[in-house]
Amino acid sequence: MTDDNFGSSMSGVDKAELQRIAQQVELNRQRMESIEQQTSRLEQIRLEQLQTIETLSAIPDTGAKGAMIPLGSGVQIVADIPPKTGAVIDIGSRVQAEKPLEEAIEILTKRTEEILDIMNKMKIEFSSIEETTISLANVFNEQIASLQPEVTEEIPEKNNELQVNTPNKAPRKKRKRGTELTLDD
Repeated sequence: MTDDNFGSSMSGVDKAELQRIAQQVELNRQRMESIEQQTSRLEQIRLEQLQTIETLSAIPDTGAKGAMIPLGSGVQIVADIPPKTGAVIDIGSRVQAEKPLEEAIEILTKRTEEILDIMNKMKIEFSSIEETTISLANVFNEQIASLQPEVTEEIPEKNNELQVNTPNKAPRKKRKRGTELTLDD
């Protein structure tokens, strides 16, 4: 069946509505995918911050001799940490400042809480979009299902026309579902 035959059984409004619903479902799917990616990145940042808080909290007030400080990629540097040391922390706009350990931990804890708030808002948005998408998909499927009787009614008429035009053709034998080839193949 061609698009012309299918289109003739549908009004222009129905077809446009179906296309609009399909586009909206696709846009929502893309938004949900984007939210998942953003949530994943935020979770990585949150875990990194928690690890940093744990590391800073483990530094004793008296300092440490021969502490191993991770640089990344499995590389660590051995260093002495003086008593009452501070930590250099990004305070915004790529500006870094040295802060006492307690203050650095507070800043990171606050940032971690902010990230959790953002992630929770994103989960709520994701759920809302997901509900809307499911609803739209159901409407789309219902409209398609309502069109199916019209389409199936047209098919027998086309088959009758084909049989009338080509009565001399012998019907082809159906191929067996096995892997055997027959002489008809």
